[in-house]
Amino acid sequence: MKSSPNALARRTRRPLAVVLVGMGVGVAVLAACALCLGPYTVSLGDTLSILASRFVAIPQTWSSMAQNVILEVRLPRILGALLVGASLAVAGAAYQGIFRNPLVSPDLLGVSSGACIGAAAAILAGWGAFGVQGAAFAGGLGAVACTVTIPKLLKRDSTVTLVLSGIIVGGFCGSILGLVKYLADPETQLPEIVYWQMGSLAKVDYGALASIAPVMVVSMTAVLVMRWRINVLSLGDHEAKALGVNLKVERGVVIFFATLLTASAVSLAGTIGWVGLVIPHLARFVVGPNASRSIPVACLMAAGFMLVVDTLARVSGIEIPLGILTGFIGTPFFIVLLARQRGLI
Repeated sequence: MKSSPNALARRTRRPLAVVLVGMGVGVAVLAACALCLGPYTVSLGDTLSILASRFVAIPQTWSSMAQNVILEVRLPRILGALLVGASLAVAGAAYQGIFRNPLVSPDLLGVSSGACIGAAAAILAGWGAFGVQGAAFAGGLGAVACTVTIPKLLKRDSTVTLVLSGIIVGGFCGSILGLVKYLADPETQLPEIVYWQMGSLAKVDYGALASIAPVMVVSMTAVLVMRWRINVLSLGDHEAKALGVNLKVERGVVIFFATLLTASAVSLAGTIGWVGLVIPHLARFVVGPNASRSIPVACLMAAGFMLVVDTLARVSGIEIPLGILTGFIGTPFFIVLLARQRGLI
């Protein structure tokens, strides 16, 4: 049993601007709290003063240690969490819309599998953090290129064939990754590969953000601009063609930018599951199924969610991988969300 028409009508009548402003304020509050919390606690007043000192002259009343922790350690990590969460949710919502399947995740086309191979190979070669991120990004795009090429070779340019190609490429990439892990040094390289696969923002710095953030921002902006076209594409091929939509071009553009978002997020933080699957569902539950409304809401909602998860990982004292936390939080949350949508609870 799905949500009642009255409940759906109430969600679609909620002013989008009010929802976005409320969520924006919530994300800002979460970011301020995240800056304060950690093994080295900094008061909210000192945190705000440190941030303000970058723009206006303020007498220093805080320690140099607090300033370094806020500006050099936590701020780039928090910016990374915001970008990664928003990117995965926007990519997931775009994929779910154009493939008309609410169970589609951002790594549908083998992006995560290819990125894992690139990162593992870079770790095996002894490259630094920047090299690992670059190799992961290249590996993710390479896997998608293979996924897109298979339907052309088979001369079956359909959505189903594309999805099956992604599954094939993902399985093959898994075998390659297994070989790389087998060849890795079990004392040094293997633990690093496994930890990277579980997802973490611990090594995010301004250099990594400078190289990845522009791709994320441009790709996210493109999907947000095209979100009303995703509504049309979600109607089905015949209906979209009747409305004058060039299916091949517009679907390809959305897939391209959603893939860039996924590859960028994976290269920056490793493999983080559930965010791109669960958050778009929650956004549709809040403001309705219209992609023009749900995608911006999913963007802010996922940014806040990733902030909370990363803060929990930091304050735990043992730096829990993000993929583990998102799994623990996302699985029961998704079950409850589906049960509520069907009127079971």
